[in-house]
Amino acid sequence: MNLEFNKNEDAMRLITSQVRQRKAVIEEGGGKKAIEKGKAKGKMSPRERIEYLTDKDSDFLELGIFAGYEMYPEHGGCPAGGTVAGIGYVSGRQCMIIANDYTVKAGAWFPITGKKNLRLQEIAMENRLPVIYIVDSAGVYLPMQDEIFPDKEHFGRIFRNNAQMSAMGITQIAAVTGSCVAGGAYLPIMSDETLMVNGNASIFLAGPYLVKAAIGEDADQETLGGATTHTEISGIADYKFDTEQECLDQVKRIVDKLGKPEEAGFDRAKPALPLKDPKEICGLVSAENNKPYDVVEIIERIVDNSQFDQFKQDYGKTIVCGYARVDGWAVGIVANQRTIVKSGKKEMQLGGVIYGDSADKAARFIQNCNQKKIPLVFLQDVTGFMVGTRSEHSGITKDGAKMVNAVANSVVPKITIIIGNSYGAGNYAMCGKAYDPRFIYAWPNAKVAVMGGEQAAKTLLQIQVASLKAKGETIDPEKEQALLKEITDKYNKQTTPYYAASRLWVDDIIDPLDTRKVIAEGIKAANNAPINREWKAGVFQV
Repeated sequence: MNLEFNKNEDAMRLITSQVRQRKAVIEEGGGKKAIEKGKAKGKMSPRERIEYLTDKDSDFLELGIFAGYEMYPEHGGCPAGGTVAGIGYVSGRQCMIIANDYTVKAGAWFPITGKKNLRLQEIAMENRLPVIYIVDSAGVYLPMQDEIFPDKEHFGRIFRNNAQMSAMGITQIAAVTGSCVAGGAYLPIMSDETLMVNGNASIFLAGPYLVKAAIGEDADQETLGGATTHTEISGIADYKFDTEQECLDQVKRIVDKLGKPEEAGFDRAKPALPLKDPKEICGLVSAENNKPYDVVEIIERIVDNSQFDQFKQDYGKTIVCGYARVDGWAVGIVANQRTIVKSGKKEMQLGGVIYGDSADKAARFIQNCNQKKIPLVFLQDVTGFMVGTRSEHSGITKDGAKMVNAVANSVVPKITIIIGNSYGAGNYAMCGKAYDPRFIYAWPNAKVAVMGGEQAAKTLLQIQVASLKAKGETIDPEKEQALLKEITDKYNKQTTPYYAASRLWVDDIIDPLDTRKVIAEGIKAANNAPINREWKAGVFQV
């Protein structure tokens, strides 16, 4: 391979290794001391609970591990948003597993905890996945209660979703292994079946201290809401066990007896590995996103037999569209082309930019996939739509609106991978978070922002300098450069995949070599949910 390939490969492997290292720190949760304290009470850590629950030799697809990353430093942080969760196999069945992390502020809910749990419930609802809650939480984190308690997308929405899922026929099982306090007490009770671990589990609207303060009654935790109380007196819980292992064994037996779900009917053939080596992906893409590459070469290292049938190959070349299979599943792929191309009119077009013809082609292809019931995969490396007089006169906004319309109204599942830049309206057209992808992931080199860092920083600098001059301040070149650096550093920090993942704009930062795996798992999950909406595009501009 050439020198450029080797440099790309080394850089991509380095930043991928950094992702793994940061995940390893997050996986420690509240720290070894907190885990040991739990073990003294007979508790497994949340990750040990999930490992025990899931089938041996099966993959657990963790979601939202970077939630809360570098957030709330004044409160000691909130690793993984205080929740360990993802899609795992229990008794052979794909399930959403959501486990409170009692090592992080006793499992209390920060604002990001609520956002993460709602996202996980959303995934379960969209894909009709059974949900297993492993409950061990002190409830709302009181110092930030105003940011987690009362609004539409806050804590209470969790229980609304419990009710909605129940009405949809989605199985929910709650294994209570620790505290379950206040409003949180509704979660296990609104599940189909509630299991409790004797001695550690408790469910009550108000704990002993609050009961004493409110009505003057003295009651210990066990009498107030322990496993014996709720299985023998209140009837709230359905099962009582002496150990967590026995409790989780019963969860496995319950899942083992679930009826087979309906399917969406997405086509799947016998899986086949790519003929081109997937490991070469890392050498094809620059870690800085500043070099051109042929996205077809990336696609051919993800899809079965490296076979990719392009749609309108010679038209609208800055977006590549076509049909393929991933682990046997039929998919329609929409990807930004990063090489400079020449249009049929002999005009040069910049890679990563959406032109009118490419937006037009993509809109038509998305319609085709909806007609044929083929899931869509978006590979984002987009700097935005083409601007300027020529583009405006040729109707770029109209063509872009067609593409956005098709993406927004699409009824087949959409999976988005940000493999480079994700800037401006290009993020929207290529199915960013606002457009309801079933799953959305980022490579370690991803950048998500309204525009590139250099352009944004210079624009912000002009605004700030003008404001300072209006106040009569003199700005010398040295001060202007210092200001530019300050703005650039701040803006660049906000464009990283870590910043995006911490706020759940993406579900995870993945190793590029795992792209094929996450797409396949996503479509398998989506196949649990029959499509019950008719494909309608609404009004298209012409």
